[in-house]
Amino acid sequence: MRIVVCVKHVPDLQAERSLGPDGRLVRGEDDVLNELDENAVEAALTLAEQTDGEVVALTMGPDDAVDAVRRALQMGADAGVHVVDERAAGSDVLGTARVLAAAVRKLAEGTPVDLVVTGMASMDGLTAMLPAALAANLELPQLTLAGAVALEGRTLTITRTVGDADEVLAAELPAVLSVTDQANEPRYPNFKAIMAAKKKPVTIWDLDDLALASTGAEADGGPEVGAAGAGTRVLAAEPRPAREQGRIITDSGDAGARLAAFLVENKLV
Repeated sequence: MRIVVCVKHVPDLQAERSLGPDGRLVRGEDDVLNELDENAVEAALTLAEQTDGEVVALTMGPDDAVDAVRRALQMGADAGVHVVDERAAGSDVLGTARVLAAAVRKLAEGTPVDLVVTGMASMDGLTAMLPAALAANLELPQLTLAGAVALEGRTLTITRTVGDADEVLAAELPAVLSVTDQANEPRYPNFKAIMAAKKKPVTIWDLDDLALASTGAEADGGPEVGAAGAGTRVLAAEPRPAREQGRIITDSGDAGARLAAFLVENKLV
């Protein structure tokens, strides 16, 4: 079984975030592997271990985005692919899905890809749209937001929670799978795994390698890759205002009444 797991390099959640003059998120300062992609890597590794399969970590992004692939290699992935091309900078989720789908198709030229795995969302954009967009580009069934995953033969079955109900969905491979942070507990690489990851291959591709035109648009007229083809624009951005200092009320017997009055005054109840 051959599995491609999509990973992304994103700013650390604990770091201060800012937008550059071009309206794009400033990257490369405290970037890490997207936390929710760790669950995707774990799901891919677990399925590969069950089937004696192979896991390829795939990412798209600038030069330092390869660190997300290397983290997946440390966790146990067998190889990595990094799509890096300045023409793809500023892509929205549709453009990103188009590039990743082209990379999956190229990987499948040698050995078929049985499964594409993603996290439920990236912690920078938080659109949660990539799995569906990727499935649409690859024309594959999608099993999304999985809280539990089971494989029997060529049938992949997931359980996911929607509101107060649990849904059980199944599809024949090949397919696109996305998992939530409840699906598993990602493994932590030990020193031996970290050292072994340094010897694993990472292939670098650009848009030309993926048969995408120089403009970033494929010949069939699909969405253009890069900022020019993005469906969204950042019109304005301001630094987050400093948190105001709270009020301390010394209880002299009427603190409850004063608190109630404060809540009513500020329409908090």
